[in-house]
Amino acid sequence: MAFDVTIQPSGHQFEVEDDETVLEAGLRQGFAFPYGCRNGACGSCKGRVLSGEVDHGPKLPPGITEAELADGLALFCQAVPVDDLEIEVREIGAARDIEVKTLPCRVAALNRLADDVMELRIQLPARERLQFLAGQYLDVLLKGGERRSYSLANAPHDDEQLILHVKYVEGGRFSAHVFEEMQPKALLRIEGPLGQFFVDEESPRPRLFVGGGTGFGPLKGMLDHLANEGLDRRHHLFWGAREAAGIYAPEWLQAMAAAEPDHFRFTPVLSDHPQDEAAGFAARAGLPHEAVLAEYPDLSGFDVYMAGPPPMVHAAREAFRAAGLPPEQLYYDSFEPAGGS
Repeated sequence: MAFDVTIQPSGHQFEVEDDETVLEAGLRQGFAFPYGCRNGACGSCKGRVLSGEVDHGPKLPPGITEAELADGLALFCQAVPVDDLEIEVREIGAARDIEVKTLPCRVAALNRLADDVMELRIQLPARERLQFLAGQYLDVLLKGGERRSYSLANAPHDDEQLILHVKYVEGGRFSAHVFEEMQPKALLRIEGPLGQFFVDEESPRPRLFVGGGTGFGPLKGMLDHLANEGLDRRHHLFWGAREAAGIYAPEWLQAMAAAEPDHFRFTPVLSDHPQDEAAGFAARAGLPHEAVLAEYPDLSGFDVYMAGPPPMVHAAREAFRAAGLPPEQLYYDSFEPAGGS
């Protein structure tokens, strides 16, 4: 049996399925509440039940007290509705609403995606989760005070591990370590989430995504997030690489295209070795912004999300504005390499 939940003071509503917690259902349907550990320990997701009842299970979670329960509070990561609810909780609408944390973590897995791209999966401590908006990044904190910034390639609803796409930089202090020495269970420290690169979900316009190299990572996180909520308009991804092997996520691309044939298109763009296709999709030759303008010469009615190396971002910004794209409809993250990456 499903129950309806009304959030105050916004008046937003969502539905909770059988045995689903209030937080799980809210996140699944695109409502971002504060949370931390998601296992009842930290208390970050605490809010007030204005009407209706919830069940916290047979044992009271450590993140809430009997006195708080009596006062009408609930721990929404553990609270399962017993009937329809009206709740009071702060909704997160921007990066400024999310707590930036410094956390220890372990390397859960290293998966080679391409010759020069490694998927780095990070596991946080059992009582911690990192709440973030799709598209944001985190800093890996190195000895000596140095940092390396990497965008999150997963969506907020899929946060059991944090996923980074690390590009190999010759002579790079951290990237070379990832490719040549790092092993599962290695210890790291991170700080995040950081950045203002995330989706404007209030905009009614169709969206274009433009990535270069590992700039695909945050765009993948955004698209996974939007697909989880249900794509309701055109989403066209352009991904630039030198050759077909640089389009390193063929299974994900094919699955997204199959699941969303009316709302998702993908165009690979190859600069150095033009081919007929990449990852099973018809490819264009040239640079990503050129491919975008060949399909959409008038960009005034679109939102554009772009991530990749600085030369790509700079060239695209100028070309897109000349094609009528208002500055406020362009969102971008320039992957400036750190010295000694």
